[in-house]
Order: sequence, then structure tokens, then C-alpha cells
Amino acid sequence: MNVNDMQAAAEAMLFACGEPLEIERIAEILEIDADDAESLVLNIAAKYDDTNSGIRIVKMDKKFQICTRKEYAEQVRDILDMKRNAPLSQAAFEVLAVVAYNQPITKAYIEQVRGVDCSGVISTLCQKGLIEEVGRLELPGRPLIYGTTAEFLKCFCINTLDDLPDIPELDNKTVEEHEAEIEFDNLEAQVKDEIKETQDEE
Repeated sequence: MNVNDMQAAAEAMLFACGEPLEIERIAEILEIDADDAESLVLNIAAKYDDTNSGIRIVKMDKKFQICTRKEYAEQVRDILDMKRNAPLSQAAFEVLAVVAYNQPITKAYIEQVRGVDCSGVISTLCQKGLIEEVGRLELPGRPLIYGTTAEFLKCFCINTLDDLPDIPELDNKTVEEHEAEIEFDNLEAQVKDEIKETQDEE
């Protein structure tokens, strides 16, 4: 199989798969090394760009996928009679940020950072395919741990998690100090609630 045939085969595999496809899998099927397989896919992507094609190839870490260009999203929605997805809430963005920057991470840690129950938000993000269960901690109760998905990379147009912007400085405070402040605020709120309940009883 010559280079043109291998490139055509890689293009066919990406099209037929419909989901992010690992470059190692393409290399395995074509019986070439991963670097050569990636070069083939990048050549296809360049061809689409040079011809102003309505489709493009996006890279998500070590996976590639054929997608339509965002400029034609409206036409694609119309032909597929698709409804616009509801935008993410502020709470969802906050949870997503906590997971993205701290993964793998437990639900308890997310709730400690945000100070509220996050069960519903986590469930919504899992349903949208932006985060997923990636295992369990070897601790009592074996809590689930979560991480972001390839869909997350695609939605935010980044290739790897390394492309995420840096976290702003924490005003010279350590993470431990911030966690202590969160714990103090929660305790203070609890005391205020107890005082209010006592006053109501009187």
C-alpha cells in the first residue's frame, strides 16, 4: 500500500468511526508507526484547510476526529433538525473547572471547593459527556473519581489539558489556607443557623 492509499484508508477510518480515534489504532491497522500515521492524518487535515472544505480534522490529545466546521453549524442543525443544546449554567462551569484542573477528583473534593452539594451538576456534566467516572479511590467506601473526556477537549477547542490557561495566583495564600477558610466559613454559617434556631424557639 503506497502513501496515497494509506492516507485514503486513514481518512476512511476516521469518517466511518464517527468518534475520536486513537492514532495508535490507525497505525496498527496500517502497519506503520504512530508518527507516520499522525503525519498522514495531518496531511488530510491540511488538504481540507487548503480547499476550504466544510469538514475538518481536530486533534484531541492522541486522538483525531472528522468534524464539520463551526461556520456551518446552523446549516448542519437545520438539515438534522437538531435543537440547540441548553447552555451550561454557572455552577456547571465552576464544577467543570474544578475537575479539569484537579483531576482525577472526587465528588467530596468538588463540594468542598464550591461549598454546596454538586450531585445534580456532576450528573448533568456526565450526561453531556464532558466528564466521566475514571475509577475509584482505594479508601473506605471507595469513592468515585472523575475526569474530563475527549468531548471536553473538542468543545473547548483544545488539544490536551496542557493547553488550559494557567490558574491565577491565589493572592500569596496556600491551598491549605484557602481550604481552612472554606471550612471556617462553613462552620460560621452552621453556628449562625443554630443561633437563629434558638432565637426562634424563644
